[in-house]
Amino acid sequence: MAGVTVKDVSAPAFVKAYAAYLKRTGKLEVPKWVDLVKTATHKELAPYDPDWFYIRAASVARHIYLRRGVGVGGLRKNYGGAKNRGNRPHHHADASGSVLRKVLQALEKIKVLEKDEVKGRTISQDGQKDLDRIAAQIVRAAQKDL
Repeated sequence: MAGVTVKDVSAPAFVKAYAAYLKRTGKLEVPKWVDLVKTATHKELAPYDPDWFYIRAASVARHIYLRRGVGVGGLRKNYGGAKNRGNRPHHHADASGSVLRKVLQALEKIKVLEKDEVKGRTISQDGQKDLDRIAAQIVRAAQKDL
């Protein structure tokens, strides 16, 4: 499938497939504390899914593929949510910067992302090939089902 990119595939399907790929390869270094940590201050509990780190890494890789030059601050806003303030109106609260920083560092270590001094993080050529290959596999699987 020539010319298939991440933009041609739905976000949930791509994130699920790329997270499975990251888990299957075993290259992504997962911190020891993933079963204990909350992903944001506005959350009450840690994620129920034991593979949440792979899903977040896949989602971050897709986000940076689509919008180059994103930093930790931009990702914190993107993955933030509404803080429950009781009967007062909800306000936006940013996600955990530490978790996102570890995700970015893990993706850099497997050469999916690279740091740019001017723009923040960008996708590497090898990373772009990997992500496009996964997207092409999703499209091929969808065509077989038809």
